[in-house]
Amino acid sequence: MTRYTGDEAGAERTFAALPSARGRGFAQTWWGRAWLTALEGTALDSGQLKAGRRLARAGAVGAVSVRPGRVTAVVQDPAGTAHRADVLLQELSAEQWDRFLAMTLERAGHVAALLDREMPTHLVEDAELAGVELLPGLGDLEPECGCGTWDHCGHTAALCYQVARLLDQDPFVLLLMRGRGERALLDALQTRGDASAGRSARPEGVDAAEAYAAGDILPSLPGPPPLPAEPGVPPSLDTEDAPGAGIDPRALEFLAARTAAQAHRLLAEALRDGHERQPVEPEPTVAQDAVRLAAGEPGRAVADRLAEGSGRGREGLAAAVRAWRHGGAAALAVLDEEWTVDRESAARARAALESAWDEDERPHLRARANRWTVAGAPVQLRLGRDGRWWPYRKERGRWVPAGGAAQDPATALASAQGAGAERERAGGE
Repeated sequence: MTRYTGDEAGAERTFAALPSARGRGFAQTWWGRAWLTALEGTALDSGQLKAGRRLARAGAVGAVSVRPGRVTAVVQDPAGTAHRADVLLQELSAEQWDRFLAMTLERAGHVAALLDREMPTHLVEDAELAGVELLPGLGDLEPECGCGTWDHCGHTAALCYQVARLLDQDPFVLLLMRGRGERALLDALQTRGDASAGRSARPEGVDAAEAYAAGDILPSLPGPPPLPAEPGVPPSLDTEDAPGAGIDPRALEFLAARTAAQAHRLLAEALRDGHERQPVEPEPTVAQDAVRLAAGEPGRAVADRLAEGSGRGREGLAAAVRAWRHGGAAALAVLDEEWTVDRESAARARAALESAWDEDERPHLRARANRWTVAGAPVQLRLGRDGRWWPYRKERGRWVPAGGAAQDPATALASAQGAGAERERAGGE
């Protein structure tokens, strides 16, 4: 329930206390989440945020008063002590409101969206282009509380979480905090629209033939966005609520972090010169993606889940991760696949093996399928389907990758032997 007060209709709105929010998030809309991001990215004490969420979920926030530049409510501690909590937000200047109104009149859909209690992203983006910041940024939500805390306390945080619920229901709440109530805003738009219609009795434009002739004259495309210095940091899932059945917050946080890292890598490749001439990489299979994730050094619990879910076990997954780091999906296929070499590929392989060494230096190799094992040594060469050679070594009874691919089998064999020597030195130390 909303009550209007003040000389100007809509200059202040009072919302009855909301019921508890147990079992649901505080913000369902993107603009409600942006409000909470401004809070959570500013507060110095995450413990106060948790306390605020608990108070808000318990229904400890009383009626919320919204007026230009400020929201107010009485919040009760668990012990029953009441504190007045205020959160301040800078009002828009008269010039900024003029720019916002002019921008809104140019796009009738903006008004329609607001009347439908929606705040589409293009409305906010158009406002930003006009020099008007509607949504709060980091540091824009200033707390004041009767408890005496100078930073956001549990009381002001609880108020912010409840305001996010109000914003979900009605984005005009945000505009009122910025200085204009719904009725005043609509009246101003109506007045400006009438004045504009009076000034422009005749529509202005250009000759149709002239406009058609200039249709192929297009502005140049904007440059690509700069690459961020590092992947973004996913939000923390550390909340006071117990996770649902079968949900592992640590696994979700790891998955989100790896997704951000993968997105950063793909963007870096897309911005690299000549990217448009590169072949499109196929989407990884579920089995390949499990290895890719394991290569991201997850914690023990997540690694064990990947080992079990992939069917490889711990040692098998460790070998697959080594392959992935040496050559991605192609190296993983060489680890997993044993295939019969066709006659033409076998002839090329024999020619490569014969030309790689002098007659007196050539190692004795026993061939099976696409694998050539050095007799009497824990070293092996594997032929990939693309004609490259991959070095392998036997460790604890299992063949594992020992390096990246090479076009020359002698180079690949030297990598395997060098990896063995390095392992022996490490063991000796």
